[in-house]
Amino acid sequence: MAKRSKTYLPDQPLYHSNHRRPMTRRDFISQGFRAGLGTLLGGSVFSLFANPQAAQAALSSDLLAIRNSCGISTQGAGKIPFICFDLAGGANIAGSNVLVGQNGGQQDFLSAAGYSKQGLPGDMVPSLVNPNTGTNDFINTDFGLAFHANSAMLAGIREKAPIAAANTNGAVIPARSENDTGNNPHNPMYGINKAGADGSLLALVGSRPSESGGNSMAPASLINPEARPTKVDRPTDVTGLVDVGDLVGLLSQSDTVAVMESIYRISESKLGRVNTAITADDVIKDLVRCGYVKSADLADRFGVPSQLDPASDPDIVGANGIFSVDEFNGDSEFQKTASVMKLVANGFSGAGTVTMGGYDYHTGDRATGELRDLRAGRCIGACLEYAARLGTPMMVYVFSDGSVFSNGATDDSVNGGGKGVWTGDNQQTAASFFLVYNPGSAPTIIGATPEQQALHQQLGYMRSSGDVETASSPAANNVNLLVETVVLNYMALHGEQGQFGSLFPSTGLGNSTLQDQLTAFEPIVNGTVQFPV
Repeated sequence: MAKRSKTYLPDQPLYHSNHRRPMTRRDFISQGFRAGLGTLLGGSVFSLFANPQAAQAALSSDLLAIRNSCGISTQGAGKIPFICFDLAGGANIAGSNVLVGQNGGQQDFLSAAGYSKQGLPGDMVPSLVNPNTGTNDFINTDFGLAFHANSAMLAGIREKAPIAAANTNGAVIPARSENDTGNNPHNPMYGINKAGADGSLLALVGSRPSESGGNSMAPASLINPEARPTKVDRPTDVTGLVDVGDLVGLLSQSDTVAVMESIYRISESKLGRVNTAITADDVIKDLVRCGYVKSADLADRFGVPSQLDPASDPDIVGANGIFSVDEFNGDSEFQKTASVMKLVANGFSGAGTVTMGGYDYHTGDRATGELRDLRAGRCIGACLEYAARLGTPMMVYVFSDGSVFSNGATDDSVNGGGKGVWTGDNQQTAASFFLVYNPGSAPTIIGATPEQQALHQQLGYMRSSGDVETASSPAANNVNLLVETVVLNYMALHGEQGQFGSLFPSTGLGNSTLQDQLTAFEPIVNGTVQFPV
């Protein structure tokens, strides 16, 4: 009798007979033995806040100009919110989720053997034309980017982002990365921050307490210790950012702001009569002045923690929310995603990473991977939908360390859907993709003709065999350059791709002509992004 493979539920750890026992943090995350655990370390300025009362305060008009001169942003830095999903373990992206074709673009189809390696049996390949309709029924472009119509990830995105779909477009990047290793510098957040993304509370957030904020590393050349991501993976992490001690517990919020303003004015009066006898006298005085003004400003804007609580946001949780109460309370991945997207979409943080573990799902079946891809899609869709409800643009980037392959056997269970079982790791079938939401209209792919646009929607290509063609783009065989490609595309959305060379002078993306070939969209931002107040 044939032995049936076990299907693992989304939160069950994966036991691989062909893997060593998990030893490192990365092993535990990729195989799903460890979820979002860690501690939160906030900046010292937040120790000035506590449980406030409901009254709203207003910063005095004489301090508004001081606030602006101190560089204190009321909301974000005017850049597009950026969220990346780090699917730890080597998830499938190409073929069964996002279509990746040969050098003519996504719909320059691979061979049947190539699609089989990517988990698609012969009766599901996207090149099949339905004789009754004359269309390729296995291709879906609801979000601009072409997905396989039976993609579990697409199903999750569609479920959670019905409003965002019409104004979303995307691009895919065929690119190899190592399997089962922590040495993939996949995370682009420091580069996004260097390109200008910043928040009014935090520069960066991530769901892991790591240097990158995620499972994969960040390129060493981009790491900026001053922008190190703050760990946020649950609503209490978010509300804890503005916990302020006892002052607001004793006074109303408006009185607290008044006290902080008074401290500023007293200090300003004294500073005017003091000479520190230090060459940097003016600098020291400015630091003192701005410190008090920033404290007053933060108490004014964030004195009520519920303003930051994703669980209290009706657009996120509730009868009309993206997640139902039961969904939100019953799934820590939804809570993690909601916490990061609440901070990023509102401009409280410039960018964020959501790490989802357990994507080393080559367990000899297909259902395990399908259930996890479905949940990842729901989280991706939630971010796009929340941006749509706020009327704010957003870029969502999805990557994984390595990928998987199928040997052609199928899983005919309900959740397996007759698709190819995942047999083992294979970095040759790897790809990353990004989706961009724009409130006004869907982002426009660069190119005057459909043929040209196809080459900008797929940055690089695969061979007919379903393997990445490593010569197809600088990113195809170099994860550092994959990160640079993502940052270049982020800057291009602001019309700032011409500044890429000066910000990243040691780039490996070549000259401006090559960089133009690696850019997907026309700019969507003219000036600065306006965030909700």
